[in-house]
Amino acid sequence: MAMSEQRTGSEVGALLRGWRERRRLSQVDLANQAGVSSRHLSFLETGRAMPSRAMVLRLAEQLEVPMRDRNPLLLAAGYAPVYEEKPLADPTMGPVLDAIGQVLSGHDPYPALVVDGEWNLVDTNRSFALFTEGAAPELLEPPVNALRLVLHPKGMAPGIVNLGAWRAKLLGRLRRRVSADPRLRPLYEELVEYPCDQEEPELDVPGLGDICTPLQLLREGRQLSFFGTLATFGAPRDITVSELTIESFFPADEATAEAVRGLGRP
Repeated sequence: MAMSEQRTGSEVGALLRGWRERRRLSQVDLANQAGVSSRHLSFLETGRAMPSRAMVLRLAEQLEVPMRDRNPLLLAAGYAPVYEEKPLADPTMGPVLDAIGQVLSGHDPYPALVVDGEWNLVDTNRSFALFTEGAAPELLEPPVNALRLVLHPKGMAPGIVNLGAWRAKLLGRLRRRVSADPRLRPLYEELVEYPCDQEEPELDVPGLGDICTPLQLLREGRQLSFFGTLATFGAPRDITVSELTIESFFPADEATAEAVRGLGRP
């Protein structure tokens, strides 16, 4: 093996091992999932063997490596990147934006939003204004970060009845992403310093009859309760599209449904 090939093999092997350890998989587990021998996987991780492009992509799929991080794996193995990252303003993104618009408008009169990989707002429906009532104007200046808007003491936080539980849920989701996406670490370090006068549970243990953690808001003297669903694009081939998430909120009880319909928002 030439020196340059050995160095490249070591680079991609270290990256693959790092992702495997991050996913808490043994070599045997990953080898079984990927349909290769554990001996061959060991050779790949130590640089004694070079993976093909197809093998890099297969292992990345099994390891659930974010699309943004698959190109560096390919480059470390000596292959050209295969995933593009087009801006949403690119003409080819027209069908994606049309689909987003249909989902958002179709969800009225309940709030819905779309965020990118850094939780910046991409778009919202008209009913999302229900969530932003009372938020400081500077938090609504683009680019608007959805997590900052929710947890900031001048954002939604003062109106969230169960702020401790909701804050723990959001910070936990962000913390899990930080290890895979270092871009998010400054945001996490900022948000974790925001004040909260409620207990933040380490474990989300359901109470009797609970089916999910609700978002409980005070609006116009009434407590509204919502649960959220997350949707992503199936089989994306572009980094930007792969990182888009649509979050739709539904009333968790009939009282909330009636209240939202009666608020008369456009």
